Amino acid sequence: MNREQFVAALAPLAIRARSEGSPFFPSVRLAQNLLETGGVIHPWNNLGGIKVGDGRRTPYWRGRAVNKRTWEVYDGERVDVSADFRAYDSVYDYYKDQDLLMQRPRYERVRLAATPEEQARALQATGYATDPRYADKLIELIRAYDLKRFDEPVRPPQDEPLTVTVEVNGEDVGKGFVVDGQTWGPARLVGTRLGAQIGWNGQEVTVNGTVQPTLVIDRTGYVPLRALAESLGARVHWDGDRRTVRIDI
Repeated sequence: MNREQFVAALAPLAIRARSEGSPFFPSVRLAQNLLETGGVIHPWNNLGGIKVGDGRRTPYWRGRAVNKRTWEVYDGERVDVSADFRAYDSVYDYYKDQDLLMQRPRYERVRLAATPEEQARALQATGYATDPRYADKLIELIRAYDLKRFDEPVRPPQDEPLTVTVEVNGEDVGKGFVVDGQTWGPARLVGTRLGAQIGWNGQEVTVNGTVQPTLVIDRTGYVPLRALAESLGARVHWDGDRRTVRIDI
């Protein structure tokens, strides 16, 4: 999994958490995940370096932990240490537990931040990390991977969205729609051809068990095509002359 695939896999969960009241901008959360893990989803699913702390369990952390090497900055000096980190059953559980952590009074500036840049600096100012360049690194990652595109709320389609053709490996699999600059395609028709397990409960689409941003059009679930394809290792091309999205494995 490269970094683009890492972002594509996590973005739907970051967006979902935001829609459920998370104080984190998805762009900041994804940048933090990249910075803390190097773009790897470890089996313990702790993507933000949350330590065990007082050991008090939460609805999302059940007490499991892993001991890992890390580093901190004390009095301007980097010090290599080992620490106990929380281990989670899923990335979603990690996100929800981190949101609980952000409800502490010390993180009020993080919750009240009006922009991703302000929130990145608030994380550093409130002591979430000891790296003196923590905020700068987050902001650099947000810009490098255009992560702000995930901060816009999912909106319903316009009255007459632009219709496009969707092809997978040269085969026409149906129609997609361009809504506010993002192309949405039929999740089951596209996902199954890419080898994914697609779930649908009438409201939300899941891809290999992970909930995706979903638009419901004529009782069909549509998902962002680029994020879907890249999360499954496929390539996406736009053919403007034919008004066609081409996806190739």
